[in-house]
Amino acid sequence: MRKIISKHEEGRKRKRNQLIVGGVLIFIMFFSVLGYSFRGGDENTKKINYNGFEFINQNDFWILNTENFYFVFKNNPKQVEEIGGDLEYLENYYDKPLYIYSENSESEIEIYRNLFYQNQIVQRMQSACLDENITNTTLGERIVLECDENLPIKNCEDNFIIIKEDNNTKITQNKNCVFIFGQQENLTKITDEFLFKILGIREQQVL
Repeated sequence: MRKIISKHEEGRKRKRNQLIVGGVLIFIMFFSVLGYSFRGGDENTKKINYNGFEFINQNDFWILNTENFYFVFKNNPKQVEEIGGDLEYLENYYDKPLYIYSENSESEIEIYRNLFYQNQIVQRMQSACLDENITNTTLGERIVLECDENLPIKNCEDNFIIIKEDNNTKITQNKNCVFIFGQQENLTKITDEFLFKILGIREQQVL
């Protein structure tokens, strides 16, 4: 008799397949970026300047070369709505583990590509689940996540990014936990907004 696969197991398999596909895209994108750097660009390459930062469009990605780092985004700042909320800057992530829970594989890849795979800013990146006793005190609500039982349980003493589908759009921080909420189709843009903020591309107050 065939084993009946639960919806939870189907979701896990679907997410794993999405990440595999995403990994292939990262591989292709990464060597495209290298190809761009070796060629030195093209006279007709589309560029935008935002707040003193130059973004170059290459193969439908927006590339920012700053202080010997290459950051690659699906969107440039002019395409992304500014969202309130002050966050810790990039220095808070250097050489520390980064834990993540994401309900959107493209958003997770966006974090992985910029903070670990391409620039190795964080020490490592690992999926995790949030301690059920943690509440987002900024929003005054409890965060309920659907987690794999095998994932480690973490709290906000560690750097932890939670990307969750929600009807409301918001980016907030509670200690070292960052909550990125929004509708599924907008989560990648909201994730890019988070990256723009911690990189100092968007102006914000220092926490």
